[in-house]
Amino acid sequence: MLGCVRIATVRQMASVITAEESDGRSYVRRAMVELAELGLAETNGKHGKDKIWNLTPAGQRALADGNELPPRPKAGTGAKAVKAGFGPHGLAVTDTVLAYGGRRSLNDWQVEVNHAVKETGLSFNTDAVLAWPTKTSEVRLFELDNGTMSQARLAKEVWDYERYAGHRVWEGARGTIGGTYPFWQRHRYTRSKTFPRLHVVLEGKAEHLLDNRLQALTADVRGIAVAVWVNTLPRLQQGEPWYEIGVDAPDRRRERYPEPAGR
Repeated sequence: MLGCVRIATVRQMASVITAEESDGRSYVRRAMVELAELGLAETNGKHGKDKIWNLTPAGQRALADGNELPPRPKAGTGAKAVKAGFGPHGLAVTDTVLAYGGRRSLNDWQVEVNHAVKETGLSFNTDAVLAWPTKTSEVRLFELDNGTMSQARLAKEVWDYERYAGHRVWEGARGTIGGTYPFWQRHRYTRSKTFPRLHVVLEGKAEHLLDNRLQALTADVRGIAVAVWVNTLPRLQQGEPWYEIGVDAPDRRRERYPEPAGR
């Protein structure tokens, strides 16, 4: 599990590896102590009373050697994030992964996935990406907002996805022939027919404040040309439905983002 989500508490790990009606925290706690003694796992902070666990570089290598996960050579251990105080955010991302996909699809997730367009300078990290191993490689993007950023910054992060989806590049090695195509479709999600839907998950505040934040975000991204769904983490964990606040509109994106200059 730590190879997929990077950081987790004993409670979170126990919810995955034990039966739903069982409490496997004692078992997991003993297992993590044994892994720590072997130098494969470590803890660099706490969330409340719960230790936050992550794999060490040696643990990641052991996981890769066992072919348990697809190769992820650039994946970090999560230790730096915990030491820098981002442990609660990372744990909320882990809760989001568990609430949306549960134990069934853990191997299909990646966290902290960079999306960048060198030509425009656009670069941002997506908190979590789910890629189901289907014929069309259906992909879902997830952003977790724990209520610490401003409303304007949250809206900008969502609009960045439209800017990324709208970028186009010329065909041909030197961009001198043919027409243009979406950058994301050729260089990132090559098997997806539509730009992946973005899921924004809100948490970290009282439910009525999360409702206010949801309504404000809806207003801030009105007219966006990518699919955006939003929910609060408590409601997601209870299985409640998402709110649709953006619709995929590739034709509208073509109008907003001009063709790149030819070479």
